[in-house]
Amino acid sequence: MTSPFQDWSLERLKKVDVKMSEKIQFKIFDMFDVSEVKIEDEGLKKVINLDARLVLKDAGRNVQKMGKTKINIIERLMNRVATAGHRGKKHKIQKGRATGKYSKNMKIVLDALKLIEQKTKQNPVQVLVKAIENSAPRDETTVIEYGGARYPQAVDVSPLRRVNLALRWITHGASDKAFNKKKNITQALAEEIMLAAENNGESFAIKRKNESEKQADSAR
Repeated sequence: MTSPFQDWSLERLKKVDVKMSEKIQFKIFDMFDVSEVKIEDEGLKKVINLDARLVLKDAGRNVQKMGKTKINIIERLMNRVATAGHRGKKHKIQKGRATGKYSKNMKIVLDALKLIEQKTKQNPVQVLVKAIENSAPRDETTVIEYGGARYPQAVDVSPLRRVNLALRWITHGASDKAFNKKKNITQALAEEIMLAAENNGESFAIKRKNESEKQADSAR
């Protein structure tokens, strides 16, 4: 049986632990602060994870429902870089720069973020989030079958798929700019993110988004 003094001291220690945990703000890899990063698109706030962790490594595939929303957006970008040659249902292009090695792929992403910070003088995570918001399509087409004929039909895109498509197109655009070119994958990835954040028409992701929405408009 504990004494009143022990109960009081334990309660005070708990309050101190809570205050200390509130004060501690981790930077991602001790480099990038995400505490001030804002997501302007209301539909994407719940699916873009910006948890402040010192090291981004989930050590395995998150297969539960909506599991991708629990993975930091920078780690999700790194996972897409690992399969930059994947187009559709086939891995069409084999590229030596991006492999399944975590340290190699994460170094590509971190170096690209450093390059973005040097050129834009802004928080690179905020630039990445803005690029995803600009590249995420709101409409796309699906195929329905009616009376033996197949017709395209416009559909709304779920928030999670919007982020998936944006990350896919950003990495595809960077991969195409670096494949057999003078630019390396780090420079190409940084350039693609900056162009998408500016909503520039030269961005591969912005082009694909506009194509998707135009096809959906014509199929209504």
